[in-house]
Amino acid sequence: MEAVRMNEVHPLTQQVRSRLTEEEGAMKDAGRAECGGKALFEDLDFPSDDTSLFSDSSTPIARLQGGITWRRPQEICQSPALFPDNITLGHAKQGLLGDCWFLCACTFLLKNKHLLNKVLPPDQPQWGDSRYRGSFQFCFWMQGHWTEVTIDDRLPCINFTPCFSRCHSPTAFWVALLEKAYAKLYGSYERLWAGQVSEALVDLTGGLAERWSLGESEEEQRPEQDSDQVRRRRLDLNLLCPVKDECAVSCSTHSSPGGASELGQYHALTVMEWLDVKMVSGNTELLIRIRNPWGRCCWGGAWIGSGAGWSSVDPVSALDLQARAAEGEFWLDESEFLSHFDDVTVGYPISDEGHLKSIYTGNLLTHNHQLAGRWMKGHSAGGSRNSSSYGSNPKFWLKVCERGEVLVSLLQHRKWRNTENFAQTPLEDSKNTTHQHYQAIALHMWKVEKRRFNLSRMLNKPPCASTHCHAYEREVVLHEQLEPGYYLLIPSTYQPGAEARFLIRAFSCSPTSLSALKSPAPSLPLTTNAEWETSYFQGSWVEGRTAGGSRNFLSHWQNPCFPFTVCDELAVTSGVNIKINLHQNRPDTDMHPIGFHIYKFPEGEEQTLPRDEDPAASCVPHCYTQDVSLACCLSPGAYTIVPSTYQPDCSANFTLSLARRIHRKVVKSQERLGRAIQEISHISVMQS
Repeated sequence: MEAVRMNEVHPLTQQVRSRLTEEEGAMKDAGRAECGGKALFEDLDFPSDDTSLFSDSSTPIARLQGGITWRRPQEICQSPALFPDNITLGHAKQGLLGDCWFLCACTFLLKNKHLLNKVLPPDQPQWGDSRYRGSFQFCFWMQGHWTEVTIDDRLPCINFTPCFSRCHSPTAFWVALLEKAYAKLYGSYERLWAGQVSEALVDLTGGLAERWSLGESEEEQRPEQDSDQVRRRRLDLNLLCPVKDECAVSCSTHSSPGGASELGQYHALTVMEWLDVKMVSGNTELLIRIRNPWGRCCWGGAWIGSGAGWSSVDPVSALDLQARAAEGEFWLDESEFLSHFDDVTVGYPISDEGHLKSIYTGNLLTHNHQLAGRWMKGHSAGGSRNSSSYGSNPKFWLKVCERGEVLVSLLQHRKWRNTENFAQTPLEDSKNTTHQHYQAIALHMWKVEKRRFNLSRMLNKPPCASTHCHAYEREVVLHEQLEPGYYLLIPSTYQPGAEARFLIRAFSCSPTSLSALKSPAPSLPLTTNAEWETSYFQGSWVEGRTAGGSRNFLSHWQNPCFPFTVCDELAVTSGVNIKINLHQNRPDTDMHPIGFHIYKFPEGEEQTLPRDEDPAASCVPHCYTQDVSLACCLSPGAYTIVPSTYQPDCSANFTLSLARRIHRKVVKSQERLGRAIQEISHISVMQS
């Protein structure tokens, strides 16, 4: 038999490729026919290439580079739909991406149609609809506001199979499209690798979620503790009885549990239900039904299949319970649950009217407020109560009008991980990467008899409530029954000088108000590094004139442009040489999603906007926040910055700051020039 050389294509391979090409062409023709021959939407802000898949290629999906094809659902199957007729087949099935934490939150959406409709607005044109144009809109709650994300429906595939998350039904695509929109929000698919279920629940509902330990309650001594006692909160599932059919519950393991050797480390699963089952002996046993995002059973306990546990249950009840377990689900008893899982995340129920329901009492929390804040080094980043500068932290008044249940949460904005360090962490080790995303934060509360008080004297007293310990979490929650009166809230990081933006939220069943204590506004930060030169520009987006929106709109080029040059003297051989910040001058309660792109002019054509070229750098996706920033390294040349809102015709004033790194020789010459001017000025004064 003749050997086939490695650099030659086997005839059979050629036949397969030819057949795949023919099938692909037929699928694309069908897609064009579905939209009446019109071009389908292609998202320029989240293109179908490696920039949307990878951020730093530090996770196992990096090995997929060069092996991904992007296909629309009508190219993957004959009759695509968002949801299957059998809703059980609409549950998420994890692919090659380590985002089990996100998929657990998706399960909660499928059980609550009013929440699903908020994230995925209904009545969008689908495949086969004459209005279909290849795009879908999603909404996510980010930093206090619902953010709209538009994507095209091209999905990453290996051959004709989606390689990341999908539904159990091969013709349903709501999970794959939602995952793509979430990846766009985060910047890439790879940035969804490893996370917390609590964060995804909040992003998808706008509500609250808490993470509780399943271990024994104990005191711990940790480096980040302050003067308060450190406590771990232990979960008792019986506490959730008032809301057991409405709340979201997931469980996670930080190490390979004995009953689930296939799970490995750092995996999250969904708790579908738990109930007391009467045994043949007359006793009751708490059984818990779990769903694995992998879509297959991975357990070997007493309640799997015809395990020994079922022999102690009435046969009729046993058959009923076993029939409830769909594909990828299994039962286990309370002792197995407590011994094999490390913590539980509980998402608060949300009513059809959008009100949170307390997981402690089942009460509707019909009153809510939120305010944005910021810890700024040298101004309002005072650190923990161990620090003498604690009193400089931001402060908020909470006024309680009637005795009742109050929840206050402190949510910090995410910072992206250090990519070099992240490459050394375990695959889904969200516990080890948390420190790279967040500061250690805590929230303390004091009851104040009158609004005029001595701050230092009050801070020497113990708070009436607190989150007890600075935690490396995105959000910490304080729960209390409060009497009427004024309460002072102080959010803090553990380390003094640690900078971050945050959101304070208050939920209550009786009337309350939340306001910020006014403090002197900080002056503009001075440049402390003599190697940076900063310029400030004022601009406006004006409806119908200069508010052109994002790159998804033809009017994008109507946005204001700010040209600048990177000279040879300003370029550096490595590292960041440009820092840009865009600040919108609008109140926190009425912000636009903002972002910007940097375009490089073709050489010798500094007056012509490069409309057909991709940006040299971008600060997207557009975010509902006061400031967005980007640090990058640009080669010498002429550039322009194009700031924009996401939608066209959104009016606002803004400030753009551009910091350019200056070569050391330039700095030294500027210093010499400055000294010369001072000497001349001194001589002039002496002479006069």
